[in-house]
Amino acid sequence: MINFDSNVSCATEYFWDILKSVYDPEVGVNIVDLGMVYAVDLTNYCDGKFDALVEMTLTSPVCPLADVIADEVKFAMANTGKCSKIDVRFVFDPPWNQDMISVEGKMHLGIL
Repeated sequence: MINFDSNVSCATEYFWDILKSVYDPEVGVNIVDLGMVYAVDLTNYCDGKFDALVEMTLTSPVCPLADVIADEVKFAMANTGKCSKIDVRFVFDPPWNQDMISVEGKMHLGIL
């Protein structure tokens, strides 16, 4: 069991890694490497758990799978047992573009 001892920096890095297990179902690349996750904010450390806010975007503002992706984010983070509350907030500023994709994501997509 991971013990963060309320170390937000360590925990934030851990949750960024956890979010690499969530894939955009239409593209087949994880949401971190796609550049869709803008922030993971952790607060209210209590009883070994954080409240979490994930600010992220979509590759298209009219993405029909927004709810599916949000549910997958919540499931992945909840499955760690380290969050008491998880909110996913979609933001569109800055708007997503292909320059946000990591080198790994570009390699997977064959655009690098």
